[in-house]
Amino acid sequence: MAGHEFPEPADRKRVADHAAHPEAAEESRHSCDPAFQHGVVVGFDGSTSSERALAYAIGMARRSGSGLIIVHVANRLPTTVWAGCEPPVFVDVPDHRTEVLGLELACADHLSEVPWILVERGGDICHELEEVGREYAADAIVVGSTHGLVGRIFGSVAGRLARRAQRPVVVIP
Repeated sequence: MAGHEFPEPADRKRVADHAAHPEAAEESRHSCDPAFQHGVVVGFDGSTSSERALAYAIGMARRSGSGLIIVHVANRLPTTVWAGCEPPVFVDVPDHRTEVLGLELACADHLSEVPWILVERGGDICHELEEVGREYAADAIVVGSTHGLVGRIFGSVAGRLARRAQRPVVVIP
C-alpha cells in the first residue's frame, strides 16, 4: 500500500486559517489515517542528509512493521516582510517543491517496502515535525543532521527538535 497525498490549494489555505479557528484546526489535524498510527515520522526536503534520514526511517518502519510518515515543511513567511504590519501574520508561499518531492518518492523503488504518506506542512520545521509526531502517535522522528554556517548560527533543526520533542529523535549524520 504505497502512496502519497498532495494537499489541494484549499488545504494549504486551511493551514494559514488555523490560528483564526483553533477548533477547526483540531478537527482537521486529528483526522489522520489510523493505518499510520505509531509509525515513523521523517523530515524530508530532498537534501542529501534528508535522503539518508529517509533510508534509515524506511528500514526502521520495515523492521517495526509500521507505516512511514514523510513530512515536508513548506515555506511560510511573515507578511511583515512585505506589508510592515503588526503583529506578524504568516502567509503561505507557493511551494511546488512538495509536489516534485511527491513525484520523486512515488517513483522510488525503495519505498515499495513500506506503506507511506507524504504530509505537507507550513511553519517552523521543529514544531511541525513534533506536531505530526503527536497526531500520529509516532514511535520516533528521524531527521538528517544540518551542516554549515546557518546551523551553527541559528541551531540545527535536529538539535532543537531533540531538546523539545516528546518522543525519540534519531539524527542521521
